Amino acid sequence: MLTPVLLSGGVGSRLWPVSRESHPKQFLALAGELTMLQETLQRTSGLETEAASPIVVCNEEHRFMVAEQLRQLDLHASSLILEPQGRNTAPALALAAIQAVATDPESILLVLPADHLITDVEAFVAAVEKSLPLASEGRLMTFGVVPTAAETGYGYIKCGPSLTDDLYELERFVEKPDAAAAQEYIECGGYLWNSGMFLLRAQTYLDELGKRAPDIFSFCERAMRAATVDMYFVRPDPELFGQCPSDSIDYAVMEKTDDGAVVSLNCGWSDVGAWSALWEVAQHDADGNVSRGDVIIDNCRGSYFRSESRLVAATGVEDLVVVETADAILISDRHKVQDVKRIVTALKQGRRTEATLHRRVYRPWGSYESLIASERFQVKRIVVNPGQRLSLQMHHHRAEHWIVVKGTAEVTCEEKVFMLAEDESTYIPLGHKHRLANPGHIPLEIIEVQSGAYLGEDDIVRFEDVYGRSQ
Repeated sequence: MLTPVLLSGGVGSRLWPVSRESHPKQFLALAGELTMLQETLQRTSGLETEAASPIVVCNEEHRFMVAEQLRQLDLHASSLILEPQGRNTAPALALAAIQAVATDPESILLVLPADHLITDVEAFVAAVEKSLPLASEGRLMTFGVVPTAAETGYGYIKCGPSLTDDLYELERFVEKPDAAAAQEYIECGGYLWNSGMFLLRAQTYLDELGKRAPDIFSFCERAMRAATVDMYFVRPDPELFGQCPSDSIDYAVMEKTDDGAVVSLNCGWSDVGAWSALWEVAQHDADGNVSRGDVIIDNCRGSYFRSESRLVAATGVEDLVVVETADAILISDRHKVQDVKRIVTALKQGRRTEATLHRRVYRPWGSYESLIASERFQVKRIVVNPGQRLSLQMHHHRAEHWIVVKGTAEVTCEEKVFMLAEDESTYIPLGHKHRLANPGHIPLEIIEVQSGAYLGEDDIVRFEDVYGRSQ
């Protein structure tokens, strides 16, 4: 059985300020109506070969975000494997392969990063179908993208002798080249961009990993043997997985195996590694501009403008990237957007929350957004999804006022449980146990006014929590 495996561990820091650690690019709708993770899942629905439910490997913090985005597509993962910490792609795939073999020893894995863009899905599907026979025979297939430019931001694959139409022996991987080397690769031919996508038998990968990187195999196998399972959440043992070496699939296996092969892929692929990539794949106006959101431009050329929360206006500029969110604005030369990563590093060094959190913060039950923050009070907009509830909790330093603006709220305050309709409100005194729930069929929205000497998110004592979050 063919099993899609989505690797969803990246943080997408070069797409700051829209992509942040708590809500990275794979969970964002950057190029269409669906998020990048959802588009990746949708891509596999066109396969002629019957596919099993996907396996998704992500970190603990994002587990409910992944589950919700699958639910929106009416899909269910066979497993959501929660990495205790990031250890690069070779261990991540090992976890998925071990899980797949336990269900189907003959499982073939279609390994896809959750944050890539493909515009020609039919070409992608055709390449997968073409590669399946070789993968079934034990070949470790990787997808090499036909270059469209002498790109220095991608690694390359050198193709060996032809096996059949668009299928080649894998000769070697090449690190990201300088401009001169990249131009030489384009001119001489035989080189493809390294896409980071694979098609391989799960057991073959594990066998090769055991030979080529035995420490990775051993720690992953032991961590999965000691894993805990909660519904479809699989948690490898954190102590064992923490000892696993960090390495990529390329370094750990593909550069060393004798069974590698590559399929040539021409499908409008991009890893969307920077804002310039989104400018390249989007539809341009007559002056080469791309606009998203509430944007007005005059006499601008070759630029990318994105507004998330308010009007962005520009005049007389060229080759810029301007990205606005509720709490940050990025302005960059379009040719230097790779350097945005340095901005994120500076924010982290300054311990600024803009590096990791949006003003709107997602939780398993919904989201909250800080509207006004002052020394002794804060105003938030809280959205609780249908059927969801917050933990039963209390605060040592703040009281809260709740006003329902949409939907119906079920409120617990100490021993009292009561309902609030739209335009009704209640007061939660400091130190009182309380809980907010949405028993209805539409999102519940409330305005919360907090008052007190300390308003930090760590002033929460949890007594009960349906999402398994520890105190």
